[in-house]
Amino acid sequence: MVLFSTTKVNGITTQMSENPKALKLFSPLRIGLTIFIGLAVASYLVYKEYDPKSFENLSWSWTATLWIAVAVLMIAIRDFAYMVRIRILTDNKISWRNSFDTIMLWEFASAITPSVVGGSGVAIYIVNKEGVRLGRSTAVVLSSAFLDELFYILMVPTIIAAVGISNLFPEGMDKEIFGVLWGTKDLFILGYCFILFLTSFICYAIFFQPRGFKWLLLKVFNLPFLRKWRIQASETGDEIMVTSKELRHKPFSFWIKAFGATFASWTARFWVVNFIILAFTAVDSHLLIYARQLVMWVILLISPTPGGTGVAEFAFSGFLSLFIPFGLAGTLAFIWRLISYYPYLFIGAIILPRWIKRTHSAKKP
Repeated sequence: MVLFSTTKVNGITTQMSENPKALKLFSPLRIGLTIFIGLAVASYLVYKEYDPKSFENLSWSWTATLWIAVAVLMIAIRDFAYMVRIRILTDNKISWRNSFDTIMLWEFASAITPSVVGGSGVAIYIVNKEGVRLGRSTAVVLSSAFLDELFYILMVPTIIAAVGISNLFPEGMDKEIFGVLWGTKDLFILGYCFILFLTSFICYAIFFQPRGFKWLLLKVFNLPFLRKWRIQASETGDEIMVTSKELRHKPFSFWIKAFGATFASWTARFWVVNFIILAFTAVDSHLLIYARQLVMWVILLISPTPGGTGVAEFAFSGFLSLFIPFGLAGTLAFIWRLISYYPYLFIGAIILPRWIKRTHSAKKP
């Protein structure tokens, strides 16, 4: 769960806030590799699906400009909602200006780490360096992850109830994994059940039995084939206990506000795609496009590439080509990543040196 090591938490000495490994993540090599993979896959998709007739009939208009601008606005709303949430979760201890830096660097870390790993470890480091004590920083990041998963858990049945499942899963995307043929429906159900189980388990651990959760975790990781991860399991147990101490007595209104910001952020994130498609063609069912993105997200969560690079472009083409004029899926996938992913690489690279100078020259929290 955490990308860098800790010694002891729960009020005991820790070295995490000074660990240089967190900053080593932001290397030029990682950034360059991420950009290269994304551009290579996007170029391949455009080449593979290129149809001269599609581009001949395509004309840029003020309407297209308007909807692309609205898509960019959705990105801004997404990030603003994240800023609101982090201020709520830190009891406004991070200023609006510094919350912008925090969110941009958090997204930067997520963009250059594999989706299956995420940027949560570096996020704890970033929040801590903004003057939030370590225990609270851990709580902020873990509760952010909890709220994100809760949004997904609640939204999936809601959207499926609205659109049904008949057109929810694209055909022709079956993959063989360990000798078993998996369809998108199989992967989605498996992923959703795993997220539901894990979120329920973490919720119970944080709000009811944090110490019992750590005990159980250590018992499980005491098994011979899991023993080499016992230290990391112990650290995760410590993080849950710290998070529980920080959050279990928060009023219900606190969670309503935090979830409201989460809902706004994720809704804006998904509507980006709707408006990009709307810029180039008429859309009959916005909710179905939204629903397919929910299914697509399970695939992106297990991506081994930085920020889902490459996987995201293929998934976009496979899941959403039904709503896009023939031959344009690869191009729209590139536009989608161009406005919703690549900017964080450049903004993060610009902000990082100034952020390091500001936070590391200040008094340690």
